[in-house]
Amino acid sequence: MPFFTPSAPAPGDQPATGARKAWSDAFGGLATRCLQVIIVLVIVIGIVYAVATLSVVTIPILLALIIASAMHPVVSWLRRHHVPSVIATLAVLLGVLVVLGLVAWLIVVAVENQWSDLQQSAVDGFQQLQGWVTSLPFSITDSQIDSATKAATDFVTSAKFGSGALAGASATANFLTGLVLMIVVLFFFLKDGPKIWEFLLRPFTGARYDRARRVGDRVVSTLGGYVRGTAMVAAVDAIGIGVGIAIVGVPLALPLAVVVFITAFIPIVGATAAGILAALVALVALGPVQALIVVGIVILVNQLEGNFLQPVLMGKTLQLHGLVILIGLTAGTVLAGITGAVIAVPLLAAAWGAVQVWDGPDTPAKPWRQKRSEAVGAQ
Repeated sequence: MPFFTPSAPAPGDQPATGARKAWSDAFGGLATRCLQVIIVLVIVIGIVYAVATLSVVTIPILLALIIASAMHPVVSWLRRHHVPSVIATLAVLLGVLVVLGLVAWLIVVAVENQWSDLQQSAVDGFQQLQGWVTSLPFSITDSQIDSATKAATDFVTSAKFGSGALAGASATANFLTGLVLMIVVLFFFLKDGPKIWEFLLRPFTGARYDRARRVGDRVVSTLGGYVRGTAMVAAVDAIGIGVGIAIVGVPLALPLAVVVFITAFIPIVGATAAGILAALVALVALGPVQALIVVGIVILVNQLEGNFLQPVLMGKTLQLHGLVILIGLTAGTVLAGITGAVIAVPLLAAAWGAVQVWDGPDTPAKPWRQKRSEAVGAQ
């Protein structure tokens, strides 16, 4: 039955007249449904706008929720072994901070130790690139190259670049504010997460309370499983690519491996971006042959990840189509930059997990239940 077809009048109903009749026919039903859709879209847009406007608050809270979901089994295990709640929470929180600090320290130290060599390689590579450009079939003169270089220099020394630097300082301040807020919220999520959720469920009773509990448990398990599985996959990727490029002799192998680990949390595009970066460093420092070898190493590791590691380690946590993931990544990047790209997919996976238990432990919400065979034959 088409969604805009009006239902048959019940026995004893009076026939519609005037304005009521205008809204009760087929086009009236369609207009009513369109109005409902518009209202829903306005509400959704308002929520998204509010979240984006308050990103300094919302993003740290979401990051804290994702990390707390991943660390919840560790805190629960410590509590079951009679470790006081505060001590268990502080131990896990300090462990998370130590890991994040270690990652940052590895990047800074490795870049600092090899920066001079990479800088010299970059100069040599730029000179080679300039010589290659002048040998192309179409004409690119030295004066044009000098003009482009002068334009870049003028931009760096311009007031516009200075304002961009001020904007960068403001972004740094916002980052530090968000980081402190995330640490504080993460502490309370780890310590009192179940109590906070029970407090939020006070308005619900009966079946609605049971549904809210199911949804909450599934969201936490999905977020935690996603982060833990992705972290293991990212570690294998970082070790594989890092060892490979170190054997080839690419400089900055350690920070590049750390970058691979971080970008692995961005599905589809993260591994590609890290591979391009590693290949560019190899091209500048060593030459095209070594760059092609690095590309081959990245492709091999990515194939191992996609065909073996993710199905085994992620299991059914990420039951999302590639198109949905790509759209979610794009929307998250537009709304919140790199951070949005990182948190978009786990949030989508959590939302889909909530739909899967909406009407029961193994019963999805009615509109999303499979009602017929969805197999598509050969066209």
